[in-house]
Amino acid sequence: MPQTWLITGCSTGFGRALAQHVVALGHNVVVTARNPAQIADIAAGHAERTLVLKLDVTREADITEAVQAAEARFGRIDVLVNNAGVGYFGAFEESDMGAVRAMFETNVWGLAQMSRAVLPGMRRRRTGTIVNISSIGGLRALPSLSFYAASKFAVEALSESLSREVAPLGIKVLIVEPGPFRTDWAGRSPGHAGTVIDDYADTAGAFRRTITGYDGQQPGDPERAARAIVMAVNATEPPLRLLLGKAALAGAREKLAELRTDFDAWAAVTEGADFPAA
Repeated sequence: MPQTWLITGCSTGFGRALAQHVVALGHNVVVTARNPAQIADIAAGHAERTLVLKLDVTREADITEAVQAAEARFGRIDVLVNNAGVGYFGAFEESDMGAVRAMFETNVWGLAQMSRAVLPGMRRRRTGTIVNISSIGGLRALPSLSFYAASKFAVEALSESLSREVAPLGIKVLIVEPGPFRTDWAGRSPGHAGTVIDDYADTAGAFRRTITGYDGQQPGDPERAARAIVMAVNATEPPLRLLLGKAALAGAREKLAELRTDFDAWAAVTEGADFPAA
């Protein structure tokens, strides 16, 4: 049966690839972006199954109007994909707090507001899926990405808690954690700290140069990622977390090893913090 997908941030990257793939599969797709002119081509030739909308996820009025328009056109929203997001490069001390707060408005609060807007309909129908695009940076924070990673750590926490709240209601949550992919994330899309502190040249500075230097050469294929996301959404037993790309899997395994090392080394001190057993 055709599903209705609402996807945010469809102008580039994962959002564009996913919207194109879902349209090709024959589903109904609400294709959104801050500038609808940039996404009109996705709907070309599929007017009966697509709805192109202007949507800035930092504007509550846009969110309300988009969800209402989607439900009026297709009767329901089966899958919400919270893809809209921005990156930011800069050492913790270098970062501009205004730019960081603006990033959180999109990456965290926009995602939260979108999810809250579709939940009433999903609860009534006792079915639906919310897909939150996180990052391997939501599991493992690296130099020059402290605040970006913090926003994705927040997405992870919101999603994990939400999944436990809505699972008994027939609603699923999928956290997608990509590694390096050939999107605009490391190119023209992210913000950069205007201040440069020389003491961080070998840590945050070096990592930023590495990431931006291989933009366009990343191993991840957005089209293959789109297929993987659809496969997970429609799986009988979908995962809570879907890593995408070999680098993401390797990074997640390294984080697990780091956690085990600290936990095991300090286990006696950890357990000693409890009151003595009676």
